[in-house]
This record gives sequence, structure tokens and C-alpha cells, in this order.
Amino acid sequence: MAAQTRPSSHREHDGGAVTGLRVVSEDADGGDVADGLSAVATGAVRPMRTADEVAVELDKLEDWLGLDVDSALAGAVAAQRDAEALGDPELIQRARLALADVWDRKGEVASGVRILWDVNRWAAEHDCRSLLSRSHLLLARAYYNLGDLAACLEHSVCSVELLDEDTPTYRRAFYLAKLADALGWNGSFDAARERYRQAERLAVEAGDIERQVLVLNNLAYTEYEAGAPGQAWEVVQRMLAVAAEHGWELNTNKLDTIARIQIALGRYAEAEQTSLVSIRDYHSRGYEEADAVPEYLLTLAIAQRHLGAFDRAQASLDRSRVLCEERGLAEVIVRIQQEQAELYAAVGDHERAFELYRAFHAEAEELRSRQREAQARTRQFMFETTEARQEAERFREQANRDPLTGLRNRRYLDDQLPSLIANAVQSGSPLVVALADLDHFKQINDTLSHDVGDHVLVTVADLLTDELGAISEAGFVARMGGEEFLIVLPDTSPADGLARLEQVRVAIASHPWRPIVGDLPVTISIGATSTDSGGNRTQAAVLADADRNLYAAKHGGRDRVVTDHGRRRRHRDETVVPHDRGN
Repeated sequence: MAAQTRPSSHREHDGGAVTGLRVVSEDADGGDVADGLSAVATGAVRPMRTADEVAVELDKLEDWLGLDVDSALAGAVAAQRDAEALGDPELIQRARLALADVWDRKGEVASGVRILWDVNRWAAEHDCRSLLSRSHLLLARAYYNLGDLAACLEHSVCSVELLDEDTPTYRRAFYLAKLADALGWNGSFDAARERYRQAERLAVEAGDIERQVLVLNNLAYTEYEAGAPGQAWEVVQRMLAVAAEHGWELNTNKLDTIARIQIALGRYAEAEQTSLVSIRDYHSRGYEEADAVPEYLLTLAIAQRHLGAFDRAQASLDRSRVLCEERGLAEVIVRIQQEQAELYAAVGDHERAFELYRAFHAEAEELRSRQREAQARTRQFMFETTEARQEAERFREQANRDPLTGLRNRRYLDDQLPSLIANAVQSGSPLVVALADLDHFKQINDTLSHDVGDHVLVTVADLLTDELGAISEAGFVARMGGEEFLIVLPDTSPADGLARLEQVRVAIASHPWRPIVGDLPVTISIGATSTDSGGNRTQAAVLADADRNLYAAKHGGRDRVVTDHGRRRRHRDETVVPHDRGN
């Protein structure tokens, strides 16, 4: 059929309204959403919605298969406004995705893709699987529109893999259907058929006739693209039977799928009538998808040419061309040129057909060149966005790391510890916080060198990290500065904390230090406290208690652990006069 830079497709993203081939009323889901958005679309003033109400609205927008993109745009804008007023981060990101979805449907891929990548990043950072899954679903379509079918498939796979176990069955069916579409576009027809079968089975299980019909429509188109019009027609018959059994309505995109398959089967008169019904129904509903009617008219012209109705075919092509020129649909215009050449050849005007074929190929190549430039610009933006995000993540990570030891630093501690303490107090799950300070570290620096001192610090940091990994998966170590470290042990009782910190102390003291410091000892004193200790459990209070116990450890003879609830020591207690903590 048409020469294309990517597969043209009437696989279904949207819903609509025709039972069999007879025009009837709007489908239920599309009508519900349109009704729900009518106040927004007309500018009616309405009260501020609650978070639950905005979430319900976004559910409808995410699951809607309708054609009225202007109403969807109004709904997405309103949802984003309300989500921002509520200050709900996840609702804001969901609304942004809904907005990106609409921009993409309106053909403004670049406007939508910026939002998609931003939301994808946010969802990954906040471990929001449902949002991450949907962002991949929409990125798959964005890459399809860019002609990058491999990337489209990659994102489609991610969208399915990230679905939660509690994802509604009907939604899982839709995501599987989109994965099947991507597999078909990449020529993996057998794999696509299997995913369509899975998707249809889930749609039937959910009792979702709309999505069952969608899956059958997309499967029919895939069979058509695979060069199997007979199998495609069998699927169409199943789709019509399901629609008739349940009184369901087929939309205009599905009718165009049927018309194309009828043309492939040589059923040109039926294809003409099917196309006329789809165009008439589309106009009666006042929909305004930019490329819908031009595509329908092109299908109609092809059917009319095969019928020998050359005047009707020319009129259909002329109408399609006018709409394309008004709307800047360069890709459709190129395919109109090809069909115009076929029409000239059919009426015996071979000279004009040859000239138009030459023009068609030149315009097709120019279109591919423009598309490659547009793809390059968009991919460059995607690359720069990803690179900037990764660079920002690297900077954030570096800002939270001690450059010498690679441990977390005071900045990270100040960001994380307050919430850890608050959560521990609220949940009643104890948290142990310990300050650890190397003993007589100044002697190592003064006697040997600061380079040796740095070597000791790095080695101690490695030992602390290894020991912590063995005793507490959820804990972390931070360098407070100089030779002082902080150890955090979540979900740890004071008694267990004392035992685990003793393991840490022993690991430091028993390490073979002679190759680094010779005969100088390397030991550590630890002062620990717990959120179970009572009193004001703010970060400042917790660190003050840990510091007080560290002071006691230093002046109790060093190389020991002191907590609020007891002391574990290596040496016999000594009586000392309290003075500055020292090292």
C-alpha cells in the first residue's frame, strides 16, 4: 500500500461508536468522561475537588479510550491545577502524565516527551511503580511516533514488567495489548499474537467488552500488516460477533481497520460503504483529531479507485489533500501523492502518473529527511534530559559523600536522621545511634604522617562498612569529620545494639594494623544511645546523648562501648578524673 517511514496504524488508542457497521450512540466510557469534563470544557465554575475526587478523575483519564481529545485536554489541565492546589506530589505527576498523553494524541510529541521523561525520573526516584509503568507506556508511543520501533518495544516491555500485582485486570489487558502492538511493529508477529491472546483473556475475565473489542481490532490490523488478510478478516468477524452479542459500539478507527482489510480482500464496494459510514459518524460527533478524517478519506479513495469510480476517488483525494495542507500533515500528503499516481495510471494518464511518482519519491525522501531531523532534535532533548538527570544525581550523590572515605557525610545525616528518629518514635521500633571516635588518632598523624592518617581513616571506613553490612542491612555509617564516625542501626534494641557495636569495636582492634602504623595501636571508642531512652528524641538530643556516652567511653579507658543501658569493655575499668574528651 503506502510508502511510509514507520507503520501507519489504526490500532486502537481510542473508543468510539458504531455497532457492526451501523451508526449509533456514543460508547459508555467515552460518554462518562466527556460528561465529567463538560463543566471544565465549557469554563463552568466548580468547587475545589478533594484528593480522592482528583484521583478518580485521573483514573478516568488514564483508562479512557475516547476520541474527544479537547475534552481530555481540559480535564488534564483541571486535574493538574487541583493537584497542585492540594500539594499532592503523586497526583501532580499523574496529572502531568495525563497532559503529556493528550499532547501526544494531538501530534505534539516534543511538548509531551519533556513531561514524560520528567515524570519517569520522579517516579523512579520515589519508587512509584504504577506511575513508572504508565510513563513507560506513554514513552513507548512517543518513540513509535519518532519512528524508533526498537525503543518503543523496550518501553512497552518495561510498562508491563512494572505493573503491580494489584493492577486491575482490565488495565493489565490494555498494557499487554500495547506490548503486542509494539511486537507487531517490530515484525515479531507470533509473539504479538500470543500477547493479544493473553490480553483478550484478561479482558474477558474482567468483563470489559470495550477492551476485548480493542484487542481484537489491533490483532486484526496486525494480521493485515503481516500480509494475512484472510486471518485478519476472521478476527474482524470475531470482533463484530462480540460487539453484536453485547450491544457494543465500534468506533470510526475500527471501521477504518475493517475497510483496509476489505480492500486487501478485494471487497471494494463493502470497503467504500464502511469508509463512508466512518466519515459520516466521525463528523456527526464533532471530533477533531488532526489526521483521522484525512486517513479515512485516503482509505475511501483507494476503495473507489479499485471500483473504477475514478471521479469519486479523485474527489475523496482532493478533500483529504485540502485537510492535510490545512493541518500540516506532511506524511499523509506523501501517501496521497502515491495514491494520486495510482489513480492517474488507472485512468490511462501514464505520463502524469510517472511524473507524480517521481514527485512522490522526492517528497517521500524529503519527508524522511525532515523526520530524521525532528527525531534527532527530540532524541537530543531526550539525551540531554537523561544526561542532565544523571549528572544531577551524580552531584547529589557526591554532595552526600565524604570525598576521602566514600562514606555518607554530615549533609546526608542531617537530611536522613531526623525522619529516621521520628519514624522510630512513632512506630515504636527502636533505633540505635552511635558516635565512634578513633583513639589517639592525633598521635598517628604527628608520629607518622597525615597520609598514613588518611590511610587509617579509609581502612576504618571500610571495616565499618563491612561490619555494618553483616549486622544491619538497613543501617548506615557516616563520617562526621576528622576521626569521628556515626553509626545508625534501625530496628535494633539497645541490648542488640550494644552487642553489635562490640563486634564493630573488636573488628577495628583486631585488624592487622602493623603494615600501616607499625607498633602504634588503632582502636575505637563508641558512645551509643537509643530512641527507647526516653526524653526529647530530636536529632540534637540523640546526638548529645551519644556524645555524652562517647565521652564516658574515652574517659573510661578508651577501646570500649558505652550506652545508656550498659557498658561493654575490653579492659578493666579505671578511675579517671573527667576532663575534655580528647581523642
